[in-house]
Amino acid sequence: MHNIDRETIQKLTQEIYKDLLTYRRQLHQNPELSFEENETARYISQILRNHDIPIREGIAGTGIIATIQGERGTGRTIALRADMDALPIREATGLPFASQNNGVMHACGHDAHSASLLGTGIILNRLKKQWGGTILLIFQPGEEKFPGGASLILKEGALNHPRPDLIIGQHVLPEMASGNVGFKKGMYMASGDEVYITVNGKGGHAAMPHTLNDTILAASQVIVNLQQIVSRIVPANIPTVLSFGHIEGKGATNIIPEEVAIAGTLRTMNEDWRSRIKDKIRHIAETTAATYGCRAEVDIKDGYPMVLNNEEVTARAQELATEYLGKAHVETMETRMTAEDFGFYSQEFPATFYRFGVRQNDGETGALHTPRFNLNEKSLETSCGLMTWVALNMLQP
Repeated sequence: MHNIDRETIQKLTQEIYKDLLTYRRQLHQNPELSFEENETARYISQILRNHDIPIREGIAGTGIIATIQGERGTGRTIALRADMDALPIREATGLPFASQNNGVMHACGHDAHSASLLGTGIILNRLKKQWGGTILLIFQPGEEKFPGGASLILKEGALNHPRPDLIIGQHVLPEMASGNVGFKKGMYMASGDEVYITVNGKGGHAAMPHTLNDTILAASQVIVNLQQIVSRIVPANIPTVLSFGHIEGKGATNIIPEEVAIAGTLRTMNEDWRSRIKDKIRHIAETTAATYGCRAEVDIKDGYPMVLNNEEVTARAQELATEYLGKAHVETMETRMTAEDFGFYSQEFPATFYRFGVRQNDGETGALHTPRFNLNEKSLETSCGLMTWVALNMLQP
């Protein structure tokens, strides 16, 4: 057990707030794409070394895992995760610390996630004589790009020694007021797979459709028929989305092409049905194309599994958030059909993944993954302090 009260954590968080701003702004100004976070990793590693926190580097390429050992008795091993990568977006915020890497931007808040975790680690390390157990700080690469840095960290066995008893992650939410947090027990975020279908046939002159296979018509019907998977095949109580955002047939007004390419995304909240839906997609695409004398080749690239928030861990984290912030600042979230590679961790360990609000009080916050996303930096106090408080109080079963 520890004897640290929330006022102590709040005070320490306030004391390092200027450091949190420095970390966040340095990361924001120097964003790097997925699996290219070399300078980001060097910067984070140096801060951890400056605070005498032991680290392992080169995890899944550029990742870092820091270990803080409590010195007061025994306790659980808890992993805290932040992602480091940015997006291929040209920033348009006009901030004095806007991205200096043209066409690359921290438009999903990963700079804030990493800065917050650095602060959490610094506070926990400062107090390590007062608590028992082990804290792992995961600075993860490549959340935004398949196969996802989380999957590679697990594949490498980087979390096997020591193995966490549970893992906690957090993420910015621009629609939520700064100072608030949100939790959702059970299924929270969807799996995310990429679906690629190529329809092949005999092309030709559009004025003589009887002499060819109409690949455009076949591809269109494939898309229409695949919508039946959600509306008529998957149980209505399993949230599922199958959407196609790309169709390309390089013909002309009077040319039916030999090939049409289709690409889309599959999202669902049930891992068993996730596998079964893929078989349905292949069957429907192939048989529909065959009806028009065409062939369909289906390639489904496995993405991220669903984020499953452990009921007990999430309930406890929400209870601790209420203690730390007050009931008025803790919200219950809805399920989201967006995906997160934190899902890999949640399939492996008891986990909770929650949101912290970053909405501006005045001015534009912008949406995630847009050039004008601009989070409220005051939220760093909430994200850093709360994760510290939750981790400390979960070290004992």
